[in-house]
Amino acid sequence: MAFGINRAELIRWKEGVARGEISFLTHYWVDERFPEYNTVTKVGCKDLAKLIAWGEKYGLQPEWIDKRKADMPHFDLLGTRRDEILRKEGLTHLIW
Repeated sequence: MAFGINRAELIRWKEGVARGEISFLTHYWVDERFPEYNTVTKVGCKDLAKLIAWGEKYGLQPEWIDKRKADMPHFDLLGTRRDEILRKEGLTHLIW
């Protein structure tokens, strides 16, 4: 379950994904599979080749892309790896 973002933030992320940009969205998150994490950053792009190439820079495997919604493929980044990637991308404001 996601929370801690507003509708405008979600819409901005979806629009960026739809334009084929590498788009980032961090939100609070509760998932029983990962009880040690309380935030997640979604990194999405409708251009799957572009998203795969972006992920390769950070050792992310294409099979880790969430494709449940065909128009919003994305990686879910968690924990210290997420923080490291966001720092390298210059997006420290998304680390909570």
